[in-house]
Amino acid sequence: MTAIAHSEPKFKTIADNNTILRGQVGSGLHGVTTGNDDRDEMGVCIEPPEFVIGNSTFEQYQYRTQPEGVRSGAGDLDLVVYSLRKWSRLAAAGNPTVLLLMFIPPHELVLNSSVGEDLQAHPERFLSREAAMRFAGYMKSQREQMLGLRGKRHTNRPELVDVFGFDTKFAYHMVRLGIQGVELLTTGRITLPMPPTERAWLTELREGKHTKEEALQRAADLEQQLLHLADHADLPKRAPRTQIDRWLVETYQQWWEDRGYL
Repeated sequence: MTAIAHSEPKFKTIADNNTILRGQVGSGLHGVTTGNDDRDEMGVCIEPPEFVIGNSTFEQYQYRTQPEGVRSGAGDLDLVVYSLRKWSRLAAAGNPTVLLLMFIPPHELVLNSSVGEDLQAHPERFLSREAAMRFAGYMKSQREQMLGLRGKRHTNRPELVDVFGFDTKFAYHMVRLGIQGVELLTTGRITLPMPPTERAWLTELREGKHTKEEALQRAADLEQQLLHLADHADLPKRAPRTQIDRWLVETYQQWWEDRGYL
C-alpha cells in the first residue's frame, strides 16, 4: 500500500470507530520543543473481522494536515493509527516509536479504553533485548541523516545547518533515542516527558548550544551501553510471541463481541 492508500476514507472510518489508544508521540511528549514543532500522534485500533479473517486488509490509517510531500510546520498534525496486530508486531520487534505508546502519560492521551489501559499496564508483554539493537539502528539512521550519508544529500532543514552548521533536530533525536533505549533496557520503562536533566541537555542541543562533536560522542557512549544491554539486560532475548498471539486472539474476540461484529 502507498501512503495515499492509507489515508482512504474507509480506513479513517475504521480508525474513528475502533481506536483503543491514541496520544502524542512527538517532541512535545518528550518535553523537548522549540515552539515551531508540528504535532505527531499515534493510535491503535482493532479492525473489524473482515479485515482480519476476510479478504480485506487494514494495516494503518494516516492523516496529515499538509499534503504528502509538503513539510509539516507549527500546529500541523501527523497522525498514524495502526491495527493492533501490526502495532504488536512492531512492538514485539522493539520498534522505538511504537513502544512509546505504552508509556504516554494520561495528560498526553487523546483517547483511551479498557484495552488501551491493559496495553499500558503491561509493557512487559512486548519487551525484550531485541529493543537494544532497534534503538541502536534508529540512532544510526539519525546520525547518517545528520551527516548527509543517508537518503538525500541535503537535509530538509537547511535553516538549521545555516545557523548551527548541522541539523540539530537529527542530532537531538539521535541522542534521545540512546537515552530512552538505555532507560528501557535497564528499567523496563520510558519516562515521559524525559527527566529534567536530560530534557535540558537535549533542548540545548536543539538550540545549538552543544557541538556536533559533543552530540556524536554522547551518542557513541549511549550506543555502547545499548550493545552491552543487548546481551545483559534483565529481559528475555525475544518477546514471547505465543503469549502475545493468545492475548491478541482474546482481545480481538472480546472487542468484536462487545461491538456487535460477531
